[in-house]
Amino acid sequence: MRKQFAVIGHPIEHSRSPELHQAFAQKTGIELDYHKRLAALDGFETSMQRFFAEGGIGMNVTVPFKEQAFAQCQVLSPRAQIAQAVNTLWMQDGQLHGDNTDGQGLVDAMTALEWPLQNSKILIIGAGGATRGVIYPLAQAGVKEIVIANRTLARAEQLVADLHSAVPDTQLTAMALDDLCGQFDIVINATSASLTGDALVLPENLHFKYAYEMAYGKASRFLQQAQARHVPTAEGYGMLVAQAIEAFFIWHGIKPKLKDFL
Repeated sequence: MRKQFAVIGHPIEHSRSPELHQAFAQKTGIELDYHKRLAALDGFETSMQRFFAEGGIGMNVTVPFKEQAFAQCQVLSPRAQIAQAVNTLWMQDGQLHGDNTDGQGLVDAMTALEWPLQNSKILIIGAGGATRGVIYPLAQAGVKEIVIANRTLARAEQLVADLHSAVPDTQLTAMALDDLCGQFDIVINATSASLTGDALVLPENLHFKYAYEMAYGKASRFLQQAQARHVPTAEGYGMLVAQAIEAFFIWHGIKPKLKDFL
C-alpha cells in the first residue's frame, strides 16, 4: 500500500496541493497517495487524528485550521513556534510534529526570481497570520529591516512586540497604512485585499524596486499599481509551490527543484 498524505481544510476544493505533491513524487521516483480532506469547522481535531490513526504519514493544513494544528502538536519547529500556526504535520516516535513552511516558501520564491534579500529593506502590508508566518524566514535570509504596515496600527505594533526578540539581527518597525511612505527594496502584500476586491492604494511617495502579491490566481489591484510603476512583480503561485516543496522535503528528505515546477 502506498504511503498516505492529505491536505485538510474548509473549504478544500480549491487546493492545488494534491497535484503539486503528485508532480514532486513523479519527478523524484517516490510512490504516494495524496488527497483532499474536508473537515467540518468544528471537526479538525477528529478528522486529523483519524487520518494518523489509520496510518497516514503526513498532512498539510490550510485555512482555517493552521492555528488549531499548532495547538495540537507535541513538537514544534522554531518557525512554527514563531508563526503560531502549522501547515505541515507528521507523526514521529508517537508524537505529533508541526512545522510552518509558508515563510520559507516566500523566501525560496523570491530567491528563484533573483530578488535580493541580503541586507534588504522590506515593507509588508498587513499584520495578520500571513505576515507573522514569514518574518522569521525573511530574517534568516538576511533581510536587514522589515516594516509592517497595517490599517490598525496597534495590531502591527503588537506583532513587532511579539517577534522582535525572535529576529534580533533584523530591525522590525510598525507603521499605520495611512502613513505609508518611504524607500524599500521589496513591498509584499499580505492582506486579503486582492481576494476581497478592497482598494489598496499605494501612495506616490512610497518607492520600491519589487512587488510581491502573496495571493495568486486573481487580478490584483496591488500588482496593477506596481506594474504601472514599471517595477518587477510576482504573485503567490511561486510561494505556493515552494512551501509545498519544503513540506515534501520534511516528509521524504528529498527536495525537488522549484524551477522545474514554475
